[in-house]
Amino acid sequence: MNSNGQPRPLRRVVVTGLGAITPLALNAREHWERLVKGVSGIKRISAFDASEFPTQIAGEVKGFDPNQYMNFKEARRMARCSQFAIAAAKEAMTDAGLLDIASEADRIGALMGSAMGGFDMALSGMQTLREKGWKRVSPFSLPESLANMPAHHISLHYGAKGFNNTVVTACAAGTQAVGEAMEAIQRGRAEIMFAGGAEAILIPECIVGFSAMRGLSTRNDEPERASRPFDKDRDGFCVSEGSAVFILEELEHARARGARIYCEVLGYGASSDAYDVAAPDPVGEGAIRAMRWAIEDAGIAAEQIGYINAHGSSTPLGDAIETLAIKTLFGEKAYTIPISSTKSMCGHSFGATGAIEALSCAMTLYTQVIHPTINYETPDPQCDLDYVPNVARQAEVRYTLSNSFGLGGQNACLVMGKFQEY
Repeated sequence: MNSNGQPRPLRRVVVTGLGAITPLALNAREHWERLVKGVSGIKRISAFDASEFPTQIAGEVKGFDPNQYMNFKEARRMARCSQFAIAAAKEAMTDAGLLDIASEADRIGALMGSAMGGFDMALSGMQTLREKGWKRVSPFSLPESLANMPAHHISLHYGAKGFNNTVVTACAAGTQAVGEAMEAIQRGRAEIMFAGGAEAILIPECIVGFSAMRGLSTRNDEPERASRPFDKDRDGFCVSEGSAVFILEELEHARARGARIYCEVLGYGASSDAYDVAAPDPVGEGAIRAMRWAIEDAGIAAEQIGYINAHGSSTPLGDAIETLAIKTLFGEKAYTIPISSTKSMCGHSFGATGAIEALSCAMTLYTQVIHPTINYETPDPQCDLDYVPNVARQAEVRYTLSNSFGLGGQNACLVMGKFQEY
């Protein structure tokens, strides 16, 4: 409330920096260029021997050297997801022109999403215990396995001493993290937020677990064609890893320092299916609520959405239900909205995927280019919308909607807009 007892107007939040570590590239610029070209990051797994598993392919980050972003001792003690987060945050910070934040460190925060955090560190500690005894277990294996470590390490590494939080909502975590960070700035808790997601679960236990759920593609002989959202012959998703980090900034703060502005973050919504641990609500009611609430939160009308970055994970059930939910919410307008799936090229990186997909929306708004959904070859009567098949498209887009629907019935949607003065 202000001094007159009236609600304070919400402050505007803009994107001034982007960073990414993905199966396509080790920086945001190259990642976007390859998305636009329709390049697949799905390959045969090289991190371990998967030859006996039903699924032997994934979206693996290649060529990543954590020592380029931190010293060797730090890297050795840290989970891979935290390494990704530090690297993506460094790029975002540089991209935003934030060279020294010490003078306002308590007004700069970090809010990250992760589904499983440093699960690899926990497993490593357990394996050491079984094979070598308790005295050989690293004292870092337990704390570094926690899901809040990516946000912690960003804060520690770059000196962000303000608002800090972690969202752990499965496949919706990255999207919710950006939405919650937006709200932190809107409400005056911070001037700048590191926001995004990080995940590194490309390990045998996860591949086997998702295979047991029959959720993964088994198109092992043609990995680049395995992730095929909305295509009639889709047979499951591809596990992936990576991180995307945004610098979100209060508009007047960004203006005062002459920052470049990619786009504006306008609203987000989150809901629960309250239906099943894995299967989505069969009529998409939870997805519809999250999309509608995000649009309402942004203060725009549904018909103003000019592009949807779909959850589009390439599962037979999920893609059909997402299509149904979009048609239910948008009516006939649904058939005129370009829709694409970043997962067709990057796979599904769980807690990071929503942030990586939000980056696609930010770049669409900034460049007015929509990346394609690759591997769309055979239309599915249940998936009959415009999925921007196989070739990127120039378009005039003012508002975007990014969808994330995950395990446990977690739904989160984010609305972003082309920056305009008013």
